[in-house]
Amino acid sequence: MSDHMNEGASTPVGPDGVFTLALVKSGKQLQVPADQTALQVLESAGIDVPMSCGQGICGTCLTRVVGGVPDHRDMYLSGEEQDANDQFTPCCSRSKNAVLMLDL
Repeated sequence: MSDHMNEGASTPVGPDGVFTLALVKSGKQLQVPADQTALQVLESAGIDVPMSCGQGICGTCLTRVVGGVPDHRDMYLSGEEQDANDQFTPCCSRSKNAVLMLDL
Protein backbone atom coordinates (compact mmCIF):
# COMPACT_ATOMS: atom_id res chain seq x y z
CA MET A 1 0.00 0.00 0.00
CA SER A 2 1.37 3.42 -0.89
CA ASP A 3 2.52 5.92 1.72
CA HIS A 4 -0.28 8.21 0.53
CA MET A 5 -2.89 5.60 1.49
CA ASN A 6 -1.25 5.03 4.87
CA GLU A 7 -1.27 8.80 5.53
CA GLY A 8 -4.93 9.01 4.51
CA ALA A 9 -5.75 6.31 7.04
CA SER A 10 -4.92 8.84 9.77
CA THR A 11 -6.39 11.95 8.09
CA PRO A 12 -9.96 12.82 9.15
CA VAL A 13 -12.78 12.72 6.59
CA GLY A 14 -13.44 16.15 5.12
CA PRO A 15 -16.66 18.11 5.55
CA ASP A 16 -18.05 16.63 2.30
CA GLY A 17 -18.15 13.16 3.92
CA VAL A 18 -16.34 11.51 1.01
CA PHE A 19 -13.78 8.83 1.85
CA THR A 20 -11.73 6.22 0.01
CA LEU A 21 -11.89 2.47 0.47
CA ALA A 22 -8.43 1.04 -0.12
CA LEU A 23 -8.75 -2.68 -0.84
CA VAL A 24 -5.39 -4.14 0.16
CA LYS A 25 -5.72 -7.56 -1.49
CA SER A 26 -6.91 -6.29 -4.88
CA GLY A 27 -5.11 -2.93 -4.82
CA LYS A 28 -8.30 -1.11 -5.78
CA GLN A 29 -9.23 2.31 -4.44
CA LEU A 30 -12.90 3.28 -4.42
CA GLN A 31 -14.42 6.64 -3.51
CA VAL A 32 -17.50 6.56 -1.27
CA PRO A 33 -19.65 9.67 -1.74
CA ALA A 34 -21.77 11.01 1.10
CA ASP A 35 -24.98 9.75 -0.53
CA GLN A 36 -23.88 6.11 -0.93
CA THR A 37 -22.93 3.33 1.45
CA ALA A 38 -19.57 1.59 1.33
CA LEU A 39 -21.44 -1.60 0.40
CA GLN A 40 -23.13 0.09 -2.59
CA VAL A 41 -19.74 1.29 -3.84
CA LEU A 42 -18.17 -2.15 -3.35
CA GLU A 43 -21.05 -3.83 -5.20
CA SER A 44 -20.83 -1.28 -8.06
CA ALA A 45 -17.14 -2.18 -8.42
CA GLY A 46 -17.98 -5.89 -8.68
CA ILE A 47 -16.73 -6.74 -5.17
CA ASP A 48 -18.95 -9.45 -3.71
CA VAL A 49 -19.68 -8.85 -0.02
CA PRO A 50 -22.43 -11.02 1.47
CA MET A 51 -25.36 -8.94 2.72
CA SER A 52 -28.69 -9.68 4.35
CA CYS A 53 -30.40 -6.90 6.29
CA GLY A 54 -28.62 -3.81 4.91
CA GLN A 55 -29.17 -2.01 8.21
CA GLY A 56 -26.25 -3.09 10.41
CA ILE A 57 -28.29 -5.51 12.48
CA CYS A 58 -27.33 -8.99 11.26
CA GLY A 59 -23.53 -8.84 10.74
CA THR A 60 -23.62 -10.72 7.43
CA CYS A 61 -21.55 -8.06 5.64
CA LEU A 62 -18.95 -7.75 8.42
CA THR A 63 -15.63 -6.85 6.75
CA ARG A 64 -12.11 -6.80 8.18
CA VAL A 65 -10.48 -3.36 8.54
CA VAL A 66 -6.67 -3.17 8.37
CA GLY A 67 -6.19 0.61 8.51
CA GLY A 68 -8.16 3.71 9.40
CA VAL A 69 -11.02 4.07 11.86
CA PRO A 70 -14.58 3.06 10.97
CA ASP A 71 -17.49 5.31 11.89
CA HIS A 72 -19.59 2.51 13.36
CA ARG A 73 -23.29 2.98 12.71
CA ASP A 74 -24.34 -0.62 13.21
CA MET A 75 -26.22 -2.31 16.03
CA TYR A 76 -24.47 -5.64 15.56
CA LEU A 77 -21.01 -5.13 17.08
CA SER A 78 -20.64 -4.66 20.82
CA GLY A 79 -19.00 -1.46 22.07
CA GLU A 80 -15.82 -3.40 22.77
CA GLU A 81 -15.82 -4.85 19.24
CA GLN A 82 -16.39 -1.39 17.76
CA ASP A 83 -13.53 0.03 19.84
CA ALA A 84 -11.15 -2.56 18.34
CA ASN A 85 -11.71 -0.93 14.89
CA ASP A 86 -10.68 -4.13 13.11
CA GLN A 87 -14.02 -4.78 11.38
CA PHE A 88 -17.07 -2.85 10.23
CA THR A 89 -20.43 -3.25 8.54
CA PRO A 90 -20.18 -1.59 5.09
CA CYS A 91 -23.97 -1.62 4.69
CA CYS A 92 -24.36 1.31 7.09
CA SER A 93 -21.04 2.30 8.68
CA ARG A 94 -18.67 4.85 7.20
CA SER A 95 -15.13 6.04 7.93
CA LYS A 96 -13.74 8.61 10.33
CA ASN A 97 -10.61 8.82 8.14
CA ALA A 98 -10.08 9.90 4.55
CA VAL A 99 -8.97 6.34 3.78
CA LEU A 100 -10.37 3.13 5.23
CA MET A 101 -8.21 0.13 4.38
CA LEU A 102 -10.08 -3.16 3.99
CA ASP A 103 -8.89 -6.75 3.75
CA LEU A 104 -10.48 -7.20 0.32
